[in-house]
Amino acid sequence: MPFPEQIARSFTNASVYPLSPNQMGVYGLFRPGHWIYIGKGDIRQRLLDHLNGDNPCILGEGPTHWVDEVTPLMDAREKQLILELKPSCNQIAG
Repeated sequence: MPFPEQIARSFTNASVYPLSPNQMGVYGLFRPGHWIYIGKGDIRQRLLDHLNGDNPCILGEGPTHWVDEVTPLMDAREKQLILELKPSCNQIAG
């Protein structure tokens, strides 16, 4: 099952900074028609890390938007989303 239906937010500092710290869960970075990365952890911190260039693959793929899901089941949910969406910058889950 993909991310719950929601309005995708721009992948910019302005859309990430307002998030509350310590919201744990999974998130997805994409551009229209192409999933780039699925990650987990403190959603705000991880998105800021990516905006600051921590992963060259993500920057090279040019994400424009992100979505998230707050969940205590991060590991299983991340794996499920990676297998389903096949983002270009994730290793095969398994």
